[in-house]
Amino acid sequence: MTRYSFDDLAGQRFLVTGATGFVGRRLCARLTAQGARVTALVRETSVRSGLPSDARLIVGDLTSTEGAEAVREAADGADCVFHLAAVVKSRSAEGYWHCNAAGSGRLAEVLASLPSPPRLVVCSSLAAAGPARPWQPRTEDEPAAPVSHYGRSKLAGELAVRELAGLLTVVAIRPPIVYGPGDPAFLPSLLPMIRSGLVLKSGFGPRHYSVIHVDDLCTALLAAATRGRTMCPDVPDSGVYTVSDGTEHTWQGICRTVADVLGRRPPLVLPVPHTVTRGVAECAEALGRLRGFVPPLNRDKTRELRCAAWTCSTERARTDLGFVPSIPLAEGIAATLATAASARP
Repeated sequence: MTRYSFDDLAGQRFLVTGATGFVGRRLCARLTAQGARVTALVRETSVRSGLPSDARLIVGDLTSTEGAEAVREAADGADCVFHLAAVVKSRSAEGYWHCNAAGSGRLAEVLASLPSPPRLVVCSSLAAAGPARPWQPRTEDEPAAPVSHYGRSKLAGELAVRELAGLLTVVAIRPPIVYGPGDPAFLPSLLPMIRSGLVLKSGFGPRHYSVIHVDDLCTALLAAATRGRTMCPDVPDSGVYTVSDGTEHTWQGICRTVADVLGRRPPLVLPVPHTVTRGVAECAEALGRLRGFVPPLNRDKTRELRCAAWTCSTERARTDLGFVPSIPLAEGIAATLATAASARP
């Protein structure tokens, strides 16, 4: 549903790490549809359905030193590398750090060692920057202040890559909440509450959020593949861009929009104390340990839920990358639900 066109992608070579993830699948499809040659770095255990049939698959793991050779093979001849691999849920800080920080550094080291290093576009996160103040969207030149283990690990990944910025051309994109077809977390957790007519909100007082449709995020990533100021080792905010749909949403507003798309009345938004949210997260983690999974609501996520605003400016991305979001929230949610409905048997 994107309205952008990048006609110069035909024949170009791209490596995508994290290609089997939510954003990765969408980006790979976009690249191959426009004639690009895509190599996907996938783990041995990755579910590869949904990847373009003409994508070249290389098995490798950024979290292991043995994976360096696979990365070197996958990156050979690439014009640009999109680094999307990340751990978004973990039982421990080490689990985030192992992939998001150490894995990013390992990728940058391999790319820097190549005879002709490709451009590196890192998909980071607004969590790496930290929360904003209500009605004052965070800008890239504000000092980063992450509040969660996930956010700190993503910032550490940026710093690890920045250390090699003298040898590599690097741009980092920091998206906020990402939704769209294939969304594994945001809409799947929100829709049942909207349909029940009751939505919970952690903490009292208003909550403000930036969001972005996955296709707009892919547009920003593609723009960063050819444009924008790149990272400098000694300039902390260089080569970093926050992106969103350009609107600062309240939690009530998001819920009302989803309800409107579903043809339902606006739900009752019920605030609950942070202590209750954390208690629920601890119970969910205990159940997850028994059943072998990490729940979306965990103690690390509650650290982010305590904050009143997760919003960001798109001004720098507009000026340097030419990025203008094209998918407003209501349109994006409607298309996402329509896609999900058409995919049902």
